[in-house]
Amino acid sequence: MATQVSTSGPSRQVLGSEEYSLYSSLSEDELIQMAIEQSLLEGNSGQTTACSNQKQSDNLNERATAASLANRQTPRQTQLPQHNREKTPIEQAIMNKDAETISKMIKSGQKLNEPNTDGWLPLHDAAYYGSLEVMKILLQTYPNSIDQRTLQEETATLISTTKGHLDCLLFMLQSGADPDIANKNKETPIYKACETKNVEALKLLIQYHADVNHRCNRGLVALHEAVSRNDLEIISILEKSGAKVDAKNIYGISPLFTAAQIGKVDLLRYLTKCGADINTQANDDATALFEASKNGHDEAVEFLLSQGADANKQNKHGFLPIHIAAKQRDNTDVVSMLIPVTSRVRVKRSGISPLHIAAERNNDDVLEELIDAGYDVNMTLSFDRARLYEDRRSTALYFAVMNNNLNAAEMLLKAGAKPNVDLINPLLISIRHGCCKMIKLLLDHGANVNTYISSHPTSFPATVMFALKYLSLLKFVMDHGCDGESCFKCDYGNGPHPPIEVSSREDDAPKEPKIVQFCEMISAPEVSRWAGPIIDVLLDYVGNVSLCSRLQEHLDSYEDWAVIKKKSEPPRPLLHLCRLKVRDILGLKRLKKINRLPLPPRLIRYLSYDYSEDY
Repeated sequence: MATQVSTSGPSRQVLGSEEYSLYSSLSEDELIQMAIEQSLLEGNSGQTTACSNQKQSDNLNERATAASLANRQTPRQTQLPQHNREKTPIEQAIMNKDAETISKMIKSGQKLNEPNTDGWLPLHDAAYYGSLEVMKILLQTYPNSIDQRTLQEETATLISTTKGHLDCLLFMLQSGADPDIANKNKETPIYKACETKNVEALKLLIQYHADVNHRCNRGLVALHEAVSRNDLEIISILEKSGAKVDAKNIYGISPLFTAAQIGKVDLLRYLTKCGADINTQANDDATALFEASKNGHDEAVEFLLSQGADANKQNKHGFLPIHIAAKQRDNTDVVSMLIPVTSRVRVKRSGISPLHIAAERNNDDVLEELIDAGYDVNMTLSFDRARLYEDRRSTALYFAVMNNNLNAAEMLLKAGAKPNVDLINPLLISIRHGCCKMIKLLLDHGANVNTYISSHPTSFPATVMFALKYLSLLKFVMDHGCDGESCFKCDYGNGPHPPIEVSSREDDAPKEPKIVQFCEMISAPEVSRWAGPIIDVLLDYVGNVSLCSRLQEHLDSYEDWAVIKKKSEPPRPLLHLCRLKVRDILGLKRLKKINRLPLPPRLIRYLSYDYSEDY
C-alpha cells in the first residue's frame, strides 16, 4: 500500500459556519485546478482540496449552532479587593474588629470617611471583615456614607452580602441602605446573594423589598444566576417573590434555557410548573431542546419532549436539534429520541442531513442509528451548504471517505449510498489517501474506476492522474480495470508538441477548459522524473500502442529507461495480448471475483498480474 496522504483540507465545517467559505466565489474549474496542482506537489502531507491556509473552527466553529452560546456561560463571580497590601492602622483596627481603637481615632479628630486609592471607605472595610461594632460607630459618625460606593461602585451592603456577613447586612438594611444599588457590572446585592448561594441573605434582601428582577449589564436577573448555580431552593424563593420565569438576558436566554443547557431536569420541571415557555428561543433561534441536545443531556431532552418541546424549530442557520445531536459523540440516546419527532421534510428543507454531520464527525454509532431509522443515504447538501466546502462535496459518503473512515463508508454503501454522485468522485479521494481497502470497497460497490472530473477535462481517467505519484496505487487501479489505452492517445502523435502552458490564478479572463492529455500531465516538473516507471506500469495493461514524441523524449532522457521504450515497441508478446483479451471478455464485474472463477490458479495469477511466482 502506498504511503497515506490526507486529502481533506481544513474544511469549512457546515455545522458551525456563519459565513461562506472563502472559496465560495471560485469557479468549479479554479477549485479543481487548485486541488490537482496541490496533489502533484512534492511532500504533500497536507490536504488536497486547496484549503491549507483556511482557519479551522474549533472542532466545528460553533458560530451557527451556538452563535450566542459563546457568551452564555455564567458570569464569573465578582472579586473584591484582596486587601493583601500593607494595612494602615485604621484597616488593621477594623480587621481586628477593634471598635474601641476606632472610637478613639474618631474622638482624636481623625477623619474616617475618606476613600483610599480603590475608593474604599473604612465602612467598606468593616463590611468586608464583618466588623459589626466598627460599622455601627462609623455609620453613626458618618451617616451620609451609608450608600457611598467604591471605584467599582460597590456599597457596604453589597460587600456584606458578597462576604456573607449577615449581621452587617441586616444592620445596613435596618439603617436604611438601598438594597438595589448595583456595582459596575450592574449586579445588585440580591444578585450576589444568588451567586454565593446565600439563602439567608436573599431572604433578608427580599424582606427589605430588593428588586428580584433587576438586570445586570448582560441582562441577567437573579433567577438566571440561581439556575446556573443549580439551587432549587433559591429559585423557589425568587419565583414566589415575583421573579419573572421567562426573563431573557441580552442573548435571549431564559432561565429554562439555562437549565436545559446544564441538563438539570429538576430545575426544568420546576420552571415548567411555574409557566416557563418550553419552546423558548435565544436570539439565534436555538431552543432549549436544541441546547439540551447539543450538550448530550438525554434526561433533559426526554423531559422537554414529554412536555411538548418542538423538535422541528430551526435556529437561524436552519439547523434542527437532531443536527446538533448528530454532531456530538456518544449521543445516540438523544438522536434516537429525536428521530421519531423530527420531520424528514424539515430536514430536507434544511439542506443538510444529520447523516452528513455524523459522517463528518466520525460518529459511527450515530450514523448507524440514522441509517437504521431510514434516513436517505443519498441526500445531497444544498447548493449553499455545499459551497461552504472548497471541494463542493455533497454526500455523506464523501465525508466518510474524506475522513478515511472505512467503517462509516461501508455502512453507507451497504445501505445503498451511490459512489458516483459528487463533483469529485470519492474514489479519487481514497486514491489520494492511499487506502487500498477504501479504494476496493468503493470499487466493489460500483465506483467508476474510469471517473473523470467534468470541470477539469482530461483525455484519460482522473483516477490515473490522482495515482501518478504512487506506482503501487497506479497498478492497483489498473488491476481493477482502469483504462490505460487513453493515456497513449495524443493529438500530436510523433509531431512536435506545443510548449506546456503555465496557468496563473491571477488571470481574470475566463477561458474555455482545455482537455489535458496524459503526456502533458506527466511532463509536470513534480511528476516527470517518474515518467519512465509510470509508463512501464501502464504498458502492462495495454496492447500495441504508439508513444507520442513527448513520451519518447521522456524515455530517452534516462538511459535506464531504454528497456521501457523497447517494451512499448510493437508487436507486443502474444501471451500479453491474450491476457488483455481474456480480461476484456470477462469484464469488470467478473474480474472483481476472478479468484472464484473455475480457472487454474496459475492462469488466475497471470490474469491478475500476480508476479509472486514465475509462470
